[in-house]
Amino acid sequence: MPAPLVDLNKDRVMVLRFFSIFVGYFIDILPALIPGFLISGIIHEFVPGRWVERHLGEDGLAPLIYSTIAGTALPICCIGSLPVALSMRQKGARLGSVLAFLVATPATSVTALLVCYALLGMKFTVFIFFSVIIMGLVMGLIGNLIKMDPESHGPSDSCDYDPDILKDPVCGMRVDVSNGLKTDYNGRYYYFCSQHCLDTFRKEPEKYASSGNNSLRERIIIALRFGFVDMLKDIGPEIILGLVLAALVSSVYPVGKFVGAYLSGGLGYLFSLVIGIMMYICSTASVPLVSALLSQGLNTGAGMVLLIVGPLTSWSTILVVRKSFGTKVLSYYLVLISIMSLCAGYLFSLI
Repeated sequence: MPAPLVDLNKDRVMVLRFFSIFVGYFIDILPALIPGFLISGIIHEFVPGRWVERHLGEDGLAPLIYSTIAGTALPICCIGSLPVALSMRQKGARLGSVLAFLVATPATSVTALLVCYALLGMKFTVFIFFSVIIMGLVMGLIGNLIKMDPESHGPSDSCDYDPDILKDPVCGMRVDVSNGLKTDYNGRYYYFCSQHCLDTFRKEPEKYASSGNNSLRERIIIALRFGFVDMLKDIGPEIILGLVLAALVSSVYPVGKFVGAYLSGGLGYLFSLVIGIMMYICSTASVPLVSALLSQGLNTGAGMVLLIVGPLTSWSTILVVRKSFGTKVLSYYLVLISIMSLCAGYLFSLI
């Protein structure tokens, strides 16, 4: 017996809605993704490894402050910050500095703050700016205490982009940077499997260094290839999968209908936390969404939770963090974001 025409039309509408939302998400992230990949290539080729190690690879509060300030200043969102964060990690930044950067970057873009001021007012804007900075510092402090297992890193076809596994430039052997020998040449660290390879490199460093004698034009090409080819191959599938999951959630489960009846009280916090984690909501796009939900009855504290959690926990961020740093780091990241955002939201409701 053929399916009812009404059911077929509903399915067709749902499919069209899914593709429409996915395309919308994809168009929205391109302006942030392009500078993110570009900055990652610049960091890879032009920022000396010893500089990153000195400023972002040490213990203490200063590297976390540097990472947080950089995160608030860069005009990129959560997805655009992913390639930049991975490049920082590869250059020698500590895990805490990378996590602080991932927290501070998405929710504090200039456009998001301006839209927040226009739609929600000064109190929302000031509170979210400073609360995210504090959350980034806390995340960084705890991130530096996490002991990462060697096996926690996801597989990668190119060991050049695994922050803890690099190639010996002399013999091509994979080297664990935590145990391998290293030397500095032209502002970049090179790692070696043995003293013999290290001595060989020191005799003719220009022969083995990847960019020792490259012209500026060649180095620009290397930076662009790293950012838009190698980095895209490395985390591109996770980003696309994240957008697919977010579009699926948005198209199958419309959330606005239940706000007025169920989410004016404490249940609104749980709603904002779950929806913020499940959906991709960039910092700028989350503001009109929260404004609409508040107008339908969502309490202000829950609105603040959604403003914070949405940009910090996109599916793309979750998948890339898991692949690059392991399940344990991802678990710490999600738990800490959830706890701190709920506390911030409740505190905001009291002001």
